[in-house]
Amino acid sequence: MVVLGIDAHKRSHTVVVVDDTGRKLGERTIATTTADHLDLLSWAEQFGADRLWAIEDCRQLSRRLERDLLSIGQRIVRVPPKLMAHVRDSARSYGKSDPIDALAVARAALREPDLPTARLDGPAREVRLLVSHREDLVAERTRIINRLRWHLHELDPSWQPPARSLWRPKHLAATTARLQGIDGMVARLARALLERCRMLSEEIAELDHELEPLVARLAPALIELCGCATLTAAKILGETAGVERFRSRHAYARHNGTAPVPV
Repeated sequence: MVVLGIDAHKRSHTVVVVDDTGRKLGERTIATTTADHLDLLSWAEQFGADRLWAIEDCRQLSRRLERDLLSIGQRIVRVPPKLMAHVRDSARSYGKSDPIDALAVARAALREPDLPTARLDGPAREVRLLVSHREDLVAERTRIINRLRWHLHELDPSWQPPARSLWRPKHLAATTARLQGIDGMVARLARALLERCRMLSEEIAELDHELEPLVARLAPALIELCGCATLTAAKILGETAGVERFRSRHAYARHNGTAPVPV
């Protein structure tokens, strides 16, 4: 068996091939399009049919590569970056480069037999993307509310909306009515921020409605837990990306950071 370690970047991927003893057999750097990935597969055929692809676990950079290789039946494991550091420390070569990192990925895959295997994206990734987008919108709305509150304080220091309320339609309407008839640049900006806050709240509510049936279908057991509503279940589901890929509950505890740490 040969292992092809890949150091993935935005514009290029560097591949180093090693045998089952970790001896380097070949090296190549390619671009990141599907055509380049197919060309890489043709180049890898010279090393035999028993191949294992090891990719540094940075899926924003390697997602297309993984999808192309998985679609034609290749085996892929994901190597956590911290494992590469240990391999580099024990190597005879010094420094850090793409070939050195790719070699470290391949040797880490040889040393660690229970690395997680890559699989094609499923519905769990859709949940993760929706939750991530919702979090971005909530963060943007919070920044807008903070600026809006300073404008309202400047216009009338004796009045302020209740805490954590400016995203609710009732309080948005009340604040809009209070700004009516007030001229000046500060009032104009405050009205613009109010409108943007209203739009963001509507987008967030739409995402909540989209997540509810999706999460209920994918993780009904989570929804039944006391205290676990749609957003919490969606976050767990998106970050887990398929609980069946973990060999035990202990492995899942290591993944999500709840495993006991020796002190």
